[in-house]
Amino acid sequence: MSDILETAMLICFGLSWPINLVKSIQTKTAKATSFKFLLLITVGYLCGIAAKIVGHNFSYVLAVYLLNLAVVGANIVVYFINRQRDKKADEAE
Repeated sequence: MSDILETAMLICFGLSWPINLVKSIQTKTAKATSFKFLLLITVGYLCGIAAKIVGHNFSYVLAVYLLNLAVVGANIVVYFINRQRDKKADEAE
């Protein structure tokens, strides 16, 4: 039962990341994105993954952690792409 509840929590958090990713791609700016926040979320997911590994609890929950981490990783990549765009736009002004 605890795996089901943990998965539900991860799905609820995880649904926001693809939405944020699409928004970041569409707006083409990093000005409303906090890199520190993205790093904090990444560390949280890494801790969750580590807890599953250390506890030898290799279940489908680990797959959800990894999926969420991948989408947050994509958000980080888009953040740096958009930050470069912002720098070029600022230099052009």
